[in-house]
Amino acid sequence: MMKSTSTVIGIMMLALVATGCSTTHQQAVAAEDKEYTPPTSIYNILDSTALVYSNPAAGSAINDHPLRWVGFILHPVGHAFDYGINRPMYTLGGTSPYLHGYTAEDSMLDAQRQ
Repeated sequence: MMKSTSTVIGIMMLALVATGCSTTHQQAVAAEDKEYTPPTSIYNILDSTALVYSNPAAGSAINDHPLRWVGFILHPVGHAFDYGINRPMYTLGGTSPYLHGYTAEDSMLDAQRQ
């Protein structure tokens, strides 16, 4: 019973994450309602200066994905993990590369961090 419940909950969570950004939030229009309604944002995505001359916040979705707020809340936790655990481990690995498996690629990636 517990295994089936956890499987159903896992499938529901996966469906929530997978379908978060798949809708356009546009209503279906009947054939007789041919009235034009402009989209929230009408700038061309290939125009590199479009974001300079427009307001991206005005073009953002009204009903955003609910897990975005979890990301906003956990973002500082990720930075604390990176600076408190991950980067010191790279520094430790760089002191004796052969012993810790620290490769030239690891060194390059560590040097590119800010």
